Amino acid sequence: MERESRLEALAPVLVFIAFIGLWQLLCTALELPLYLVPGPLAVFSAAVDKAELLATATMWTAAGALTGLLTSLVLGSLVAIAFSQSRLIARSFYPYAIFLQTVPVVALAPLIVIWFGPGFASVVVVSVMISLFPVITNGTTGLTRVDPQFVELFALQNATRMQVLRKLRLPGSIPYFVTGARISSGLSVIGAIVGEFFAGYGSESLGLGYVVIQTSGQLKTDLLFAAILASTLLGLVLFAVVTFVGKLLLKRYRGREQEM
Repeated sequence: MERESRLEALAPVLVFIAFIGLWQLLCTALELPLYLVPGPLAVFSAAVDKAELLATATMWTAAGALTGLLTSLVLGSLVAIAFSQSRLIARSFYPYAIFLQTVPVVALAPLIVIWFGPGFASVVVVSVMISLFPVITNGTTGLTRVDPQFVELFALQNATRMQVLRKLRLPGSIPYFVTGARISSGLSVIGAIVGEFFAGYGSESLGLGYVVIQTSGQLKTDLLFAAILASTLLGLVLFAVVTFVGKLLLKRYRGREQEM
């Protein structure tokens, strides 16, 4: 068992090493120009040379993504609770929640910059628009998917709607909210970078989106790859943190279930 677990842990690392080696080999053998496809060594060199720029840009993007994610969790939870308390409210407003998921944010981004101004606020708004829907839909599903027998039991005890929500619906919906948060964690980073394409360009909030726009226009492909790699790592880190916190909440939730 220990040997199998070690192999499972090493497998992704070995695949990554093989991919990097093959990438460098193809770039060298085919003599691909640097502006077209830089090799891993060139990308690493650019990342080292511009480490301060990438670190600052990553911090700005992380701040925008994290603020957008937290805002989505609060707003999405409140909307999901409202939907779970009234079918009329859910049927009236749920289509507009779907609108947030289907509307092309790239088309709305210039309007958001006009309304909220260039910089951090607009980046957060775009991040919220992209990451809000999974919290709403998963939270609503968890709050409404309750065993009718438990609802009847609470009714026999003359429990108020608030007591049913606090003691029955909310505890049972924790796994669904955790799933929604994990999905939104990656989307919040995407939203922050998309927002920076428009709102962060030329402002003080020079995030990874700004670096991508700047380096692509100047054909600095090695630094562009480094910025893309930094944004990918940021998304993975945020996803890992949300997953870790979610496991702690689920562990506490299941512990309470066993006590009951």
